[in-house]
Amino acid sequence: MGDSASYIRMVHHLIEECIIFNMSKEECMEALSKHANIKPVITSTVWKELEKENKEFFEAYTKRREDRSACEMETKQRIQNMVSESSKRDTQD
Repeated sequence: MGDSASYIRMVHHLIEECIIFNMSKEECMEALSKHANIKPVITSTVWKELEKENKEFFEAYTKRREDRSACEMETKQRIQNMVSESSKRDTQD
């Protein structure tokens, strides 16, 4: 039993690293599968348990990720608009 407990602690630690890099649960599952050979079902199960134990944190984390995503999309749109306007002016000159 000691081995499985230490394995779960390791997965827990790796999930925390994913959170530091602002990854979603799905991104974390993919990264741990690819780089640490951890089955996605294991990552998902540990993540769900962490969500249960730290409900407020994960609610705030999810909201922060959504807000950041919306902000990034808005920034991309503004950049595209600026490039488009600049191109229009260049062709008019």
